[in-house]
Amino acid sequence: MATAREIMTGGTECVGEKESVLEAAKKMTGLGVGALPICGTDNKLKGMLTDRDIVTKVLGAGKDPAGCTAGELAQGEAVTIGADDRAEEILRTMTRHKVRRLPVIDGHTLVGMVATADVARSLPDPDVGYLIEALSTD
Repeated sequence: MATAREIMTGGTECVGEKESVLEAAKKMTGLGVGALPICGTDNKLKGMLTDRDIVTKVLGAGKDPAGCTAGELAQGEAVTIGADDRAEEILRTMTRHKVRRLPVIDGHTLVGMVATADVARSLPDPDVGYLIEALSTD
């Protein structure tokens, strides 16, 4: 079975932990993505920021997206996958943590992202079906 490096989408960009949520939203729009990894000044992954986070935790809470930083929305350590981890581990990790996107790291360096769409394109239908089912339940 394939590795994360073979399945991932490379060239993933980060939003800096000190960048505003407004800047992050503009970056998402420009890149045509719904999530960005949050990277610290030390270039280590601090978390993930999704379009849903922006809506529910910033706009829905009445906060100013220009005055709120991406780092404020980082929740603990990000769930990641190693670049050379096999597809079975991707499926286990996504299922266990109920995440639709996994940053792919090589050491401490972000090298890409595996999303459910990448899994769907790369793995057999039954594996994809189990993943989608697991992500769709509470």
